[in-house]
Amino acid sequence: MELDEKKYLYLLILIPIVVCIFFFNMYWKRRKQLEFGDLEMVKRLSPEKSVFKPVLKIVVILLALTCLIIGLVNPKIGTKMETVKREGIDIVFAVDVSKSMLAEDVVPSRLEKSKQLVSQIINNLGSDRIGIVAYAGSAFPVLPITSDYSVAKMFLQSMSPDMVSSQGTSLDEAIRLSATYFDEKSKTSKLLILISDGEDHSEGATAAAEEANKIGMKIITIGVGTEKGGTIPLKENGVVRGYQKDQNGQTVTTKLNQEGLKTIAKATKGGYVYGGSTKEVLEYIKNALNNIQKTEFEATQMAEFQSQFQWFIGFAFLLLFLDIFLLERKTNWIKELDLFNEKK
Repeated sequence: MELDEKKYLYLLILIPIVVCIFFFNMYWKRRKQLEFGDLEMVKRLSPEKSVFKPVLKIVVILLALTCLIIGLVNPKIGTKMETVKREGIDIVFAVDVSKSMLAEDVVPSRLEKSKQLVSQIINNLGSDRIGIVAYAGSAFPVLPITSDYSVAKMFLQSMSPDMVSSQGTSLDEAIRLSATYFDEKSKTSKLLILISDGEDHSEGATAAAEEANKIGMKIITIGVGTEKGGTIPLKENGVVRGYQKDQNGQTVTTKLNQEGLKTIAKATKGGYVYGGSTKEVLEYIKNALNNIQKTEFEATQMAEFQSQFQWFIGFAFLLLFLDIFLLERKTNWIKELDLFNEKK
């Protein structure tokens, strides 16, 4: 359950105020009766006046007031399922999670920078569906095509080199796995945004890109890292314990391979953008998406909390309507109950 307009909860302070006014009024009436004469004599002069009815009326009014306030707060309970029609494209993000992406020549690291870029791109999307693939020496499906951006960003943040057992940068595996995310028969435009440092990529990457082009898939590559390169820190509990070394015991320096990423993008008439500036990447992706044809599709069913305010408002008006018929004189069944010892 969630409360839509929590600010109206402050109106609940009216309830103790009304109760105080009621008791003050009762006290004032009693004082006036004492000034008029003996209480027993006053009761005899108005034998039909009920002690119970005023209490019942204030209880009804308080319940009505409470229901009106709860109605204004608008509690939402349960779920309402509805199919939403959207116009957009299908996008798969393939994120390189190889150990070379741990290099810190880009702050805070290539991998963290990649996550930031993808997250910002998602924030700027409209009605597009997205999926996520992780890859290193092999590719791994992280999230299938979905329209739930919050879930996508949650899965994105959990990505690390530990997700893929084999190391390297197998771009061809990433492209082929990403292609399976798309329905070949669908007319929806297909876009793969591939983020990598491009190092140690397999020779079949260009061939995989050409195959992807045949099913109408466009590839945009984003290069993360620097051509100068950086070392790969080995950390334990966030503390650097050393740096990745090769078989000869030499510290490995990993560098950005922009040419390889440009070749892959060119094979699908896509494009390449350097990931050093988030603003430039977002501008580039925005322009690219504006030039891709959007198609209408049915998004997965969206679950929403269903408003319940109408029940509380309706019950409040029912109570106020009943209050009109609650007169302060005694009724026969109340007389028989004698709840307030009214029989004298």
